[in-house]
Amino acid sequence: MILKELRITRHLSQEQLAQMSGLSVRTIQRIESGANASLESQKCLAAALDVSIETLHQETIMFDKNSENWNNLSLFMKVWFAFNFLQLRPKRNTAKRSEVICHFSGFLFCLIGLVNEAALVGGLLMLFSGYLFSFLKWQGDKYGIWYDDAINK
Repeated sequence: MILKELRITRHLSQEQLAQMSGLSVRTIQRIESGANASLESQKCLAAALDVSIETLHQETIMFDKNSENWNNLSLFMKVWFAFNFLQLRPKRNTAKRSEVICHFSGFLFCLIGLVNEAALVGGLLMLFSGYLFSFLKWQGDKYGIWYDDAINK
């Protein structure tokens, strides 16, 4: 059953899914860990996730890279899909920390660059990296892609 994958792709915690479906959190946990679900529980979950019961019984989520929907995705979203598929989702505070470190060290190296040309080049590269992390944060906020610890409880 692909209940956990469906829940995560909809950015729902187990508590939220339990509330939406009318089941207990413990029931959601048992089903996600591989226990058999009653037909009534399956109906509640299917209704809450807006899928068919047959979809719940799929073993894996399949996607067609030749479909129109896939081709209409931006490169950023395709890369992000790959990260989600591999469960490599970044945390927003990690991107923020990296941005601050890059900007701080970039300004520091630029100051040192007043006496050393190589440090200036390094400083400019660090500042550029800081701005790339700023862009990553902006994209992450725009598409709501940040890892949330509540999702994987």
